[in-house]
Amino acid sequence: MTCGLAEAVDRTQTGAYAQMRFTREQMKEIRYAALLHDFGKVGVREEVLVKEKKLYPAQLTVVQTRFDYVRKDLEARYEKQKLDAVLRRGPGNAQLEIEQLDRELLEKLEELDGAFQFVLRANEPTVLPEGNFDRLIDIGRYTFPDPRGLERNLLTAEEIRFLSIPQGSLDPSERQQIESHVVHSFNFLMQIPWTREIRGIPKIARAHHEKLNGSGYPYQLKGDEIPVQAKIMTVCDIFDALSASDRPYKKAVSADRAIEILEMSVRDKELDPALFNLFVEAKIYQRLRKTS
Repeated sequence: MTCGLAEAVDRTQTGAYAQMRFTREQMKEIRYAALLHDFGKVGVREEVLVKEKKLYPAQLTVVQTRFDYVRKDLEARYEKQKLDAVLRRGPGNAQLEIEQLDRELLEKLEELDGAFQFVLRANEPTVLPEGNFDRLIDIGRYTFPDPRGLERNLLTAEEIRFLSIPQGSLDPSERQQIESHVVHSFNFLMQIPWTREIRGIPKIARAHHEKLNGSGYPYQLKGDEIPVQAKIMTVCDIFDALSASDRPYKKAVSADRAIEILEMSVRDKELDPALFNLFVEAKIYQRLRKTS
């Protein structure tokens, strides 16, 4: 896609890039930079790189086990109350009390199940920022006695923090680890003795997560500080990240939805509007379908 968009820029006769032409060597440079731009991810911890949900699998297992324990504890306590009622009042006279206890237990179990379903929904990563996680705090306030008689919270502070991640599946520390892959890529590519014609590869790859308004990383470059080759790659990279179905840490969105999100980034002054228009008009995104 990056090569296709670069070719579209090279062909265009109108707009901001009407005068821009890439030499054969520059096209080769763009291709190599695109192929190697994410190589630095080999330097990122595997569990962070492929983190699928907000909680790691082991964390979710602990949460589920805790909910299961509370369920069994509730059932045991209500069974004891029903037995006490029978022993105190006799089987016949205790029937109404037993029915009331059954209703109370059912209500508590439904509330518990609803809380766990909310946790599962909150655990799903989102493409765009989301909030409204106040219920997690309420769920976390619920306490129960563990087997040793100590009061425990249904959710820990760390679990609530992870589940409240507003976008994606990574907390700030994990996101910083992921973002470090750009520097790893640059440092790796700088070790290669590129020929003079394609020696810009490291700088192009290093800037593929920069944004026009300075909100990107790793150096918060702005506008013309970003090589146009990197701006081209950024448009394609974001589309690929949104629409690819082979990412273990996120669900793919449709091509149309991915384009809508790209358009939002253009409005937010993050992406080059002229490159985005060429990407859509030349249907560059269809190249991904042909090669996948």
